[in-house]
Amino acid sequence: MGQGGGGTHILRSSCVRNSRPRYHPNVKKIVYLSLGSNLGDRQANLRNATGRLLQLGDVLEVSSLYETEPVEFTEQPWFLNCAVAVRTELIPREFLAGILAIEKSMGRERIQPKGPRIIDIDILLYGAAHINTPSLTVPHPAMAERRFVLEPLADIAPEVKVPLLKKTVRELLEALPKNGPKVKKTPRS
Repeated sequence: MGQGGGGTHILRSSCVRNSRPRYHPNVKKIVYLSLGSNLGDRQANLRNATGRLLQLGDVLEVSSLYETEPVEFTEQPWFLNCAVAVRTELIPREFLAGILAIEKSMGRERIQPKGPRIIDIDILLYGAAHINTPSLTVPHPAMAERRFVLEPLADIAPEVKVPLLKKTVRELLEALPKNGPKVKKTPRS
C-alpha cells in the first residue's frame, strides 16, 4: 500500500486459476471493497489482507488510511480503514467466498456483531451490478450513511456512480452530515 492520496498501485495476481467454469469467463469487473481493522497491528492487518486479495484478482488501487471512530457498538478501539479496487473475473458468490476465507485465515472471529475485529472486508460495489441475495447485497446497503466507507472510497473512485442511488461516491460523501463519527486521514508507517 502506497503513500499519499490514493495513487494507483497495480499488483498482478499470481494465483493459479482453477478449471471450474465461471459465469462469465474472461469478463472482468472492478470490485470496490472497504477494509477495516481495530485489533493488533491494524496497518499490518490491512497490508496483509490487501496482499491476500491477489488470490481473487488484480489489486488496482488502495486508498489512503483513515482512523475512524467506531459506530453502533462504540465501546471498542478505533478502526483503521481503507478502500481497495480489485479487477476480477470471479462471479460475486465466488468473490464473497474468497474474502470470507481471507478473513478466516487471518483469524477473524464473528463473536459480537459490529464488534472488534482483526480484519473486516466488505464488498461495496461490484461493477455496475445490483445484487440482492440472502448472503450478499450490493451496493452495500449502509455505504451511503458511512463516512468511514465513503472518505477512503472517494480517494480512489470519486466519480463512480453508485447503482440504485444514481449518485457518485463524491456526491454521497458531500451529502453526509459534518457532525457524524470522526474520520481522519493518517500517515502510513
